[in-house]
Amino acid sequence: MLSGRARVFGDDINTDYIITSRRKRESLDPQVLRNYLFEEVDPAFAATVEPGDLIVAGKNFGCGSAMEVAVTVVLGAGIRAVLARSFSRTYYRNAVNNGLLPLICDTSQIREGDRLEVVDENGLRVRNLTTGETTAAEQVPQIMMEILECGGLVPYFRRHHDFKV
Repeated sequence: MLSGRARVFGDDINTDYIITSRRKRESLDPQVLRNYLFEEVDPAFAATVEPGDLIVAGKNFGCGSAMEVAVTVVLGAGIRAVLARSFSRTYYRNAVNNGLLPLICDTSQIREGDRLEVVDENGLRVRNLTTGETTAAEQVPQIMMEILECGGLVPYFRRHHDFKV
């Protein structure tokens, strides 16, 4: 499904850490915003991101304001999934609606730079290819998986014109 290098953060990463709100006044272009990803936490971070990297965090990822641009900037950087012990409700929904996989799992044993693989084997699992450990992830509801597979809510509606019943 997905694989990449772990980029590790702690607990309570709020949306202003992901992208400071003043940046959305300058541009909403994901290719511009990507240059400011996590600049409040680590000003050099954005320059080190490689497409396919996976954000790994502790609990309450995406807390704070409900600004959708905090998902836009992650996607703009080429990151397709965030693994965390828990998410704020608004960040979780914004992620799904925009095609970013929010995966709830135990991230305590994942270290910066570990090579990870997200697979669907009798449920979603995260394989740490660096350590050999495998961790089960909470199952994402089927309708959300379908939205994610379409690339987000707008592409989902373009294809289906409604929610499937």
